[in-house]
Amino acid sequence: MVVLSTSPVCNQTACNAVGVPVVDLSRPRPDVSRIIVEACEEFGFFKVINHGVSKTLMEQMENTAREFFSLPAQEKEKAGPPTPLGYGVRNIGFNGDVGELEYLLLHANPSFIHHKAKVISKEPSSFSYVVNEYVGAVRHLSCEILDMLAEGLKLRNTKAFSTLLSDLESDSLLRINHYPPWNKNNNLSMNGNKCGSTRIGFGEHSDPQIISVLRSNDVEGLQILMSDPGGNSVWASVAPDPDAFFINVGDLLQAMTNGRLLSVRHRAMANSHEARQSIIFFGAPPLHSLISPLPDMVSPANPRKYNPFTWSEYKKTMYQLRLSHSRLDLFQADEPQGNNSLD
Repeated sequence: MVVLSTSPVCNQTACNAVGVPVVDLSRPRPDVSRIIVEACEEFGFFKVINHGVSKTLMEQMENTAREFFSLPAQEKEKAGPPTPLGYGVRNIGFNGDVGELEYLLLHANPSFIHHKAKVISKEPSSFSYVVNEYVGAVRHLSCEILDMLAEGLKLRNTKAFSTLLSDLESDSLLRINHYPPWNKNNNLSMNGNKCGSTRIGFGEHSDPQIISVLRSNDVEGLQILMSDPGGNSVWASVAPDPDAFFINVGDLLQAMTNGRLLSVRHRAMANSHEARQSIIFFGAPPLHSLISPLPDMVSPANPRKYNPFTWSEYKKTMYQLRLSHSRLDLFQADEPQGNNSLD
């Protein structure tokens, strides 16, 4: 969810770079599972290398996105307005939230991408082919990571997370963000919050889905919210790596693990000199899926923290609220419950 970045204040300490956990998928699987769990518990965020997605496909996807954003405004607007899917500029929510960006939000369903390609590209067949190949690759990567996470958590059903993404009715999305460099000659720029030589491109938020898989070009901008040794919340910059993917724990994964894994809060800064482009796969369940803490995550020592809800209900709440509100708080159990979660 997106919220205004009123706190913490961005200063030299807050904007220091952070060394995020790196997960090498070429290592033995038990080691990878353990590292993923530790990273999700401590950061809710990690970087993946040796991930198996071909560099050629990654570059094709980046070039395809760049070609779209280089089109004249009137051509790009044919893919909008965002309702919420489609092309949008600066308006990134239904409640007045704005950012220093333009974006394309697509459902990850192949037929949707094929249909939408007709108003996005002059070569729709090429566009839909590249995007669907990319979505298929990152969906597979997401499921592999979720299976290893489940193994590391010692769940009885190690497919508990990935089954929701592989379902044919999965509500997963692909979002492509373009942050133009802001300057006095850039009509996309606006008077917003500043942090040193950058402006906030996409404000503080957590991702509502299960998992997010992000790749960006080699331009800095991503920041995650962390606690410093004194317990203060600070913004930490994440060094870009166009050859890697960055993984976010989402709200639903926090709920399913009964709060053991925390949905990471993050934001993106608009660079003053270079355009930044990011491509994010949001892995989500079908709309009718019932979300509840998994039985393995509930015990007398760790009672159920969240009431059951469907992904459809959660999305509706997300759109109705001012985006500064915490959504999971609305689904917290009034009184901690015992091990009575739904299978």
